[in-house]
Amino acid sequence: MNLLSKLCVGWLFFFLLDGGIVKAQMEEKIYMSSIRTAQLFEYGNQQGLPVYMLNSSNLLELEFDDLEGNVKNFYYTFVLCDYQWKPANLSAFDYIKGFTQNRISTYRFSSIAFTRYTHYQAFLPEDNITPTRSGNYILKVFLDGDTSKLAFTKRMLVVEKKAIVSGEVVQPFTPQLFSTHQKLRFSANIKGLNTFSAAQQVKAVILQNNRWDIAQRNILPTYVRGNVLEYNAENLGIFPGGKEWRWLDLRSFRLQSDRVDSGAYTKSSTTLFLKTDIDRSGQRYVFFPDLNGMYNISTYETINPLWQGDYATVHFSFARPDGNPYTNRDIYLAGQFTGFQFTDQWKMQYDPETGKYSCSAFLKQGYYNYTYITVDQQNPGQRTELEGNYWETENIYTILIYYKSFTDRNDQLIGVGTVKSRSDRAGFSF
Repeated sequence: MNLLSKLCVGWLFFFLLDGGIVKAQMEEKIYMSSIRTAQLFEYGNQQGLPVYMLNSSNLLELEFDDLEGNVKNFYYTFVLCDYQWKPANLSAFDYIKGFTQNRISTYRFSSIAFTRYTHYQAFLPEDNITPTRSGNYILKVFLDGDTSKLAFTKRMLVVEKKAIVSGEVVQPFTPQLFSTHQKLRFSANIKGLNTFSAAQQVKAVILQNNRWDIAQRNILPTYVRGNVLEYNAENLGIFPGGKEWRWLDLRSFRLQSDRVDSGAYTKSSTTLFLKTDIDRSGQRYVFFPDLNGMYNISTYETINPLWQGDYATVHFSFARPDGNPYTNRDIYLAGQFTGFQFTDQWKMQYDPETGKYSCSAFLKQGYYNYTYITVDQQNPGQRTELEGNYWETENIYTILIYYKSFTDRNDQLIGVGTVKSRSDRAGFSF
């Protein structure tokens, strides 16, 4: 191979790397074991999806604890991604105004709580570091200004409203899904944008209960009527209805809630044992208000739960009616507090002596929703929640509309819409 050929191969390899062809999808992940309760949400709303309106005054709230309890130099930065969460082929100076990284300067040491930790807080974006383009962003939090010392990552959305999104939840027509699933039918009005080829330029993503692990992506419009894109194909936007989530009230460790069986208290720690859960798929549906799988940090007995809330080791247990283990399936504890990650940390272990599955979690005081999910050992992509599915279940759906013209270098997020499957949340019903 001559010198010219070697140079061509080298440039081709660089182009593939820089063009994103071999770039991996980025996700939310905790890299430091001392980090707990890392949250990024709409200001004042812990259940709010972290959506920032470009060039507006609204804010996102970042909260997290470091259990090592001393002061560290945490920094953060933004990484622009495409709609599939792969890094965009742009320099940080192309989508960040100001500095490309910023130090988190607000922190408080825990007080009252037995568990010693340092609580960090930031309100994003700050004046000296602001996103300038709409789209998907990964928020990276790291130590000492060195991005290789990652603490954790979080997803965030920056929207420049150019589309009006509306929709409704209906029952699917398919007989097998009619009573167990929910179908989202929606439209997007994109007046003012060039949609010469809407199927290539516009893409939709649907989230159920803010969950990225079951998001439906790359949804193309069924019809294009002038400026309005309609999405109503019978096989699109269909989700299992599930059931109202299991709950755990940890707002007080001293006043044990209905799900707590017993507790062990020392001068330095708290351990709680929950009542054993069972498979609910055979139970009838009952509607009651829940957090749709999310959690809320709050307490009954302190002024500010962010740095006065305590931690406890919480033991979960699950049992089948016959006490036998599942064949060729693993069980995982799941909820927003687990990140819906199917890792060894959240895998439940079966004890043949008790006939129960169990695992533990170190949780801060608050109110939690959770569920149990089985994963096929031969096909990990086959997952089933042990709750049963009902079309009447109250769920919240978020519709994200992305646009990329033939000259754009990144996917713009031009519209966000929210649809609830039910609005009658005033009590219990069947």
